[in-house]
Amino acid sequence: MSTFSAPKGTFDLLPPDSEAVLAVRAAMAAPLRTAGYGYIETPVFEDTALFERGVGESTDVVSKEMYSFVTRGDDHVTLRPEGTAGVVRAAIQHRLYAGTLPVKLWYSGSFFRYERPQAGRYRHFSQVGAEALGVDDPALDAELIALAMRAYADLGLTRVRLLLNSLGCRECRPVYRAALQEFLRGLDLDEDTRRRVEINPLRVLDDKRPQVQAQLTDAPVVGDSLDEACRAHYDAVRATLSDLGVQWEEAPRLVRGLDYYTRTTFEFQHDGLGAQSAVGGGGRYDGLSEDVGGPPMPGVGWALGVDRTLLALKAEGVEVAGVAGVQVFAVPLGAEAKQRLISVVDALRRRGIAADVAYGDRGLKGAMKAADRSGARWALVAGDRDLADGVVQLKDLTSAEQEPVPLSEVVDQLEKRLQQ
Repeated sequence: MSTFSAPKGTFDLLPPDSEAVLAVRAAMAAPLRTAGYGYIETPVFEDTALFERGVGESTDVVSKEMYSFVTRGDDHVTLRPEGTAGVVRAAIQHRLYAGTLPVKLWYSGSFFRYERPQAGRYRHFSQVGAEALGVDDPALDAELIALAMRAYADLGLTRVRLLLNSLGCRECRPVYRAALQEFLRGLDLDEDTRRRVEINPLRVLDDKRPQVQAQLTDAPVVGDSLDEACRAHYDAVRATLSDLGVQWEEAPRLVRGLDYYTRTTFEFQHDGLGAQSAVGGGGRYDGLSEDVGGPPMPGVGWALGVDRTLLALKAEGVEVAGVAGVQVFAVPLGAEAKQRLISVVDALRRRGIAADVAYGDRGLKGAMKAADRSGARWALVAGDRDLADGVVQLKDLTSAEQEPVPLSEVVDQLEKRLQQ
């Protein structure tokens, strides 16, 4: 009988590598939590129509990459390919827009897209995201961008670049759409791309194929079509970013792969990842709430890729400090010693000290190997003779020095030594 493996385009996350992932997620969330963003968790699957209407039927995400299926109850659902649509749906359903604005939310979780697997691009991937809803304020756009850049800096990354653009609003964008369509109709494009020109020409700008990008050099840019309000909004975003000390690069042809973006659009890139250089991105989406049946509720947000960020850290040679493993490892020699040391380990854990014990009734040699592998600084060794004397052997696994400590005092002794 054959064994099972993780599905193509997915992977298992195992210790000790998983500690780095936890550290990256925590670092991404930390600036948000200090800025008043509260945690939200939405279902891993939603009604398929939510993504069709919110993300856009002409996008690759909806037309090619979604994991959609029909349930036994005949519900059409999709594993979430991105986080914003679900957060906006939750904000509408629970009337968050009726409370204090802006509504500031952050999330962390798994997302799913049927893509061609490659380094940093998987079918099951992890993101940390943030959304600010209910206020159309360019300073909020700048705040979110600055918080993301702070997260990257706190992780130790120095080569993250911020690309910035404005896509205009739904009032001024038709002017740009018409100009872009006129330009694209004169290019040598395949039939599918020509169809996309008529449905959503901005998607063509996001086409990564070299033969398409080579023809877009002289394409009109959206900045030339911005109305006065959109231009003022973009100027205010850039002014606030300057005040916050955030550097950016103008990217007049930057578009994102989702249709809901309006006005401010941005992407975080790292030059150590090759062709797949984006490590995160986002923008403003002022019409998304109405698109999915809600009231007017402007919004802005981003998503940062955990997997891509780990590759960026590796490219820069940055070691991420994961959560510390166990600090104390107990090695009982005999049944009575095991019973007593399990109680000691429990007492240590109650004081916030990470501790473990050698299970499986291994001999001294095997148990000490387990202690070394655990990464603990201290080992507690006890046998029948030690218990008769009321002591436990406290061994420093770094120096190999060992001394007897009264069993009744060992928890206090370890606590003091670990604080030094």
